[in-house]
Amino acid sequence: MSFYRQVAEDRFEATPLTRGPWDAASQHAGPPAALIGRAVERRPGARADARVARLTFDIARPVPIGPLTISTRVVRAGRSVEVVEAELTPDGGPAAMRATAVLIRTAERAAPGVPGAAPPPGPESAPDRPFFPVPYDEGYHTAMETRFAAGSFLEPGPATCWMRMRVPLVDGETPSPLTRVLVAADSGNGVSNVLDFRTHLFVNTDLDVHLHRYPAGEWVCLDARTVIEADGIGLADSALHDESGSLGRAAQSLFVAAR
Repeated sequence: MSFYRQVAEDRFEATPLTRGPWDAASQHAGPPAALIGRAVERRPGARADARVARLTFDIARPVPIGPLTISTRVVRAGRSVEVVEAELTPDGGPAAMRATAVLIRTAERAAPGVPGAAPPPGPESAPDRPFFPVPYDEGYHTAMETRFAAGSFLEPGPATCWMRMRVPLVDGETPSPLTRVLVAADSGNGVSNVLDFRTHLFVNTDLDVHLHRYPAGEWVCLDARTVIEADGIGLADSALHDESGSLGRAAQSLFVAAR
């Protein structure tokens, strides 16, 4: 099994493993974000010396579980910085997600390295805690392995969660490091939830991922915090790590409402 089956160069069929917790017919935003990242990496003319430093996703509407088409275009191709736009469109409808990627040229020994924060306690010492109740047996919650160094899905408040893909993004492919971080980065508002899933929605309208390096290995950690204002706007902020230390940050603007 995988999150997607590729049916043509730019067309994919979503499997039930993409299903999110809000609606049985809609995908969790993590897999389509990773699929867009994959398209950015594999676009025609992609430079070997450039790495994604930022990806900003606008989520126009829920992504249905079904056929999808992805397109990319280069907006700016400078010597040191490249900007690429991507669009994910379900069959029979307008685009559901749009993204802007900023890629920066890399070079060996370009600068003295300054390390980021040390990693939280690793996944080997973190327990596997239950997912919050979901009314179906198969979906994103079963396709991802989660281990909590602090907090849990069922404890409101900040949490530190290690995540690992149980299945490939695309059938028959080994996930790239960018894929591994993007498929997890959209989970910050879920792992650090501060409201009861049964009484409130807190759905992200976007996802902004900044990376100063790609992860090494299969595990990605979200050290996440959520704040919500009484008028219905929230923010989930996640520090991203692998087992060696800091990778970057992810942020999500939240629409909050009573069910």
